Amino acid sequence: MLGTSRAGNVAEVGKKVLIREGATVLSRRVTDRLHAIDTIDVVALDAGHADVIVDLRTGDHDGLARRRSSATAEGEALMDEVRRVGAQRVVMLSSSLVYGPHPNSRLPLTEDDIARPEATFVFARQLAAVEHVLDRWRRGSTDRSVAVLRPTVTMGLGASSSLARALAAGSGRRLGDEEPAAQFLHIDDLASAVEAVVVSEYDGVVNVAPDGWIPGDRVRALLGRRWRIPVPQWFREQIWALQWRFQRGPIPPGLGPYTTSSWVVANDRLKALGWTPTVTNEQTFVEGTEHPWWASITPKRRQELALAGMAVGIAALVGALVAIGLRSLKKSSRR
Repeated sequence: MLGTSRAGNVAEVGKKVLIREGATVLSRRVTDRLHAIDTIDVVALDAGHADVIVDLRTGDHDGLARRRSSATAEGEALMDEVRRVGAQRVVMLSSSLVYGPHPNSRLPLTEDDIARPEATFVFARQLAAVEHVLDRWRRGSTDRSVAVLRPTVTMGLGASSSLARALAAGSGRRLGDEEPAAQFLHIDDLASAVEAVVVSEYDGVVNVAPDGWIPGDRVRALLGRRWRIPVPQWFREQIWALQWRFQRGPIPPGLGPYTTSSWVVANDRLKALGWTPTVTNEQTFVEGTEHPWWASITPKRRQELALAGMAVGIAALVGALVAIGLRSLKKSSRR
C-alpha cells in the first residue's frame, strides 16, 4: 500500500505542474481549475522541468483500451515522464475498482482496506500494478511523494466512459436483498478532488465518492426496469460475454462481478482536505445514463451491426424456405 497518508502544506508559489492528459473532458476541467490557482504554473508537455506530474492518463479506461496498453507499459511510460522532467511528486488517477468486488468487504471501504482487484478484469489489475510501481518509486527517496485518487464510477452528461456506462448497464439486475449498493461520482466533483489533492500536497491514497450510496432497489427504480425472472449469475455472465463479443457492449469481460457485489467507498479522508461533493449519486446517475449504451457506438460500427443483422435475417429466411421445401418434398414422396 502507498505510504503514510498526510495532508501536507498548500502548494508553494510557482510550483510547476505537468498534466498527463487522459479523458478529454476531465483533462480540460482539471487544467482549467489548476490554471486558476496563483500558486501553480501548469506547464506544457514538452517542458524541461516540472515539480509535480498529475497523471490522468492511467485512469482513462477508454484511452487504455484504444492503445491496448499493458500495465508494464503504462508504468514505464509514467516513470519515463517523471525522470524526464525531474518531478519529485506524482498525483495519479486510479479507481476504487482496485478494491475488488468481494462479498466479505465492509461497507463502506476505506483507504486502509487492501487492494484486491478482480483477477479477470484487466483494467483494475493494470491500475493496481501502476500503483505498486509508484509506491516503489516513492520509497526510493524521502523527497518523493505520491498521491493516488481512487474515484468510484464517474459519470456526467456527455462525459461518461464506456466503463461507467457498462457498470450502469449492469446495475439493478438482481432482486430483493441481493441487489448491491452503488455509487456514482460526477466528473466535476472528480476534477475538484484532483485540485484539492494537488493544492494540499496530500501524500497517500484517497477515495473519491459522493456522500453515501444508492441502495440496489433504488438503482433499479431509477433505471425504470420492471421485475424480471432471476437467472443464475453464470448464465447472466455468459450472455454478457456474447453481447460484448458480437455487439461491443454493454458488459466487458471481468466486469460482471462488480455489478453483483458492493464496493462502495468512504470519502471522509478527502473531505478532511476541504473537498465537498456537489452532486448526489442519484443526480449523477440520471445525468450519466440519459442515453443507452448503444447510443455511443460509432456510425461505422452501427453499419456493421446492421449488415450483420441483415445477413442473419437473410440466412434465417433461406433456412426457413429450405425447411419448407424439404417438408413439401417429404409430403410428395409419401403420396
